[in-house]
Amino acid sequence: MLRQSRWSHWIAAACLAVSATVAGADEHPVVVELFTSQGCASCPAADAILAELGEQENVIPLALHVDYWDYIGWKDNFADPVFTKRQKGYARSAGRRSIYTPQMMVGGVYDVVGSRPMKVVDAIRHASEKPAQARVSLSRDGDTLQITAQPLSALPETVVQMVRYSPRERVDILDGENAGREITYTHVAHGWQVLGVWNGDADLEMNVALEGSDPVVVMLQEKDYGAILAAARLR
Repeated sequence: MLRQSRWSHWIAAACLAVSATVAGADEHPVVVELFTSQGCASCPAADAILAELGEQENVIPLALHVDYWDYIGWKDNFADPVFTKRQKGYARSAGRRSIYTPQMMVGGVYDVVGSRPMKVVDAIRHASEKPAQARVSLSRDGDTLQITAQPLSALPETVVQMVRYSPRERVDILDGENAGREITYTHVAHGWQVLGVWNGDADLEMNVALEGSDPVVVMLQEKDYGAILAAARLR
């Protein structure tokens, strides 16, 4: 518990420093994707770090639970093969053959072991220093999400993606490497959708059906698992 408390203060101070020193950091949040699993003994430390990152306005954390740990003896009820496919896509884009947990992808570019807080915050700093290439705005009217985006520079072919997340879930794990533990997970991603492709030649305007009250994140990402060029969140 003491170690996690030290992480909390250190991460908060480091992310605040990033926000203070990088112009427009709060308007250009960095997406941090954690590939994790309830069946992975190395993952709870990274899950805790992701929760701390969730306190920072300049970071959009997402926990993407993968399904390849399920054979160990505990089936992760948040796991989605879509997330495993996404992790494999990042690996393929980087020329790697293997995938692992806990992995954080920061800004779609920086690959960091998710249980190493100093490396994570350093990657967030680097991602924050990259200029925003688009501005994304979200609003909700009943069951409709309204998405608008304006290019701030010439854009490559860009994939428009949407994902929801559950802010907090508590799980009693009865088997596998974490058997006997009760773990609180945050920012649990679900319902990943690809909405279309945008090249930035004109402003983007989209309306998407939206049910329930979970927060929603929209990302503009360079095709083939490239950099996340812009993102926005609506809680």
